[in-house]
Amino acid sequence: MTEVALLFPGQGSQHVRMAAGLYGQDEAFTDAVDEVFAALGPDGPAIRADWLTDSPVVPLDHVTRSQILLFTVGHALGRMILSWGVRPVALLGHSVGEVAAATLAGVFEVQAAADLMWRRVQELAAAPAGGMLAVAATVEDVTPVLTDEVVIGAINAPRQLILSGPEQPLAEASAKLRAAGRTCLRVPATSAFHSPALADAAARCLPSVAAAQPSPPKIPMVSGYTGRCLTDTEATDPAYWASHPVEPVRFWPALGTLLGPDSPLAAGGERVLLETGPSQLLAKAARMHPAVRAGEARVVGMLPARAGGPEADLAAMAACREALGAAG
Repeated sequence: MTEVALLFPGQGSQHVRMAAGLYGQDEAFTDAVDEVFAALGPDGPAIRADWLTDSPVVPLDHVTRSQILLFTVGHALGRMILSWGVRPVALLGHSVGEVAAATLAGVFEVQAAADLMWRRVQELAAAPAGGMLAVAATVEDVTPVLTDEVVIGAINAPRQLILSGPEQPLAEASAKLRAAGRTCLRVPATSAFHSPALADAAARCLPSVAAAQPSPPKIPMVSGYTGRCLTDTEATDPAYWASHPVEPVRFWPALGTLLGPDSPLAAGGERVLLETGPSQLLAKAARMHPAVRAGEARVVGMLPARAGGPEADLAAMAACREALGAAG
């Protein structure tokens, strides 16, 4: 029997018109996107307009666009998957992708998720400017440049780290790493996600998360923050969700849980990891996992690895559906 787990990407995966080629072409996707934009009230039309144009008024890398649109697209792709009759047995989200996963799992109602996401991005936009840096290195390699301000924001694979912090300290860390021969690349972000720089903003988000009244997930989730299966106690704790902008993402340990002996995925059957979002960055990392390399699981992307227009979106969706159909 084939079992499917969905991977929801986060900051850095966004690009102009991501998944826009599916809008108006797939009913479930379109309805889900429109539901989120409607839930955003008077701000919804401007966000939709920036998503559907090649020249957004607010740059897509800005926190008030990247975060809300990654959530919207991820959730809508998940709803599209459900409309195909696929019943995922587990969900794993990276950063804001975990909110998209939680909404699909019923932890949050769509209106509540949209409200808390919009409040969150407003608070984060008011925080001091910062950024994120992808580094091809181990934790030990980057330890000499870590400070109270520059921290490890994500562990995506054994040699794929994200550093996060305010602009000037992050630039200094980047210069030291490059001088040491490390490959570094700025992540498209205007905020220091998953760092202490956002602690005050995250604390101000707690009331909006509490107002959302989170419920236990109806689909098992692996936490991208603890690296373990999400418990009902964690899922219903507003402090857990409010802490996300500050806490590091532990995607690689979470992936190990998803593919390990304690996984919600049954051992023995075919396992498919489906990236439910743009750019296939999580798929690329997942393909490095020993279980995938050994053929014990395979990875499929729902959207193109690079922006390619409506035709590329539709072709990727068709290929994804064909792959799932072939897997049964």
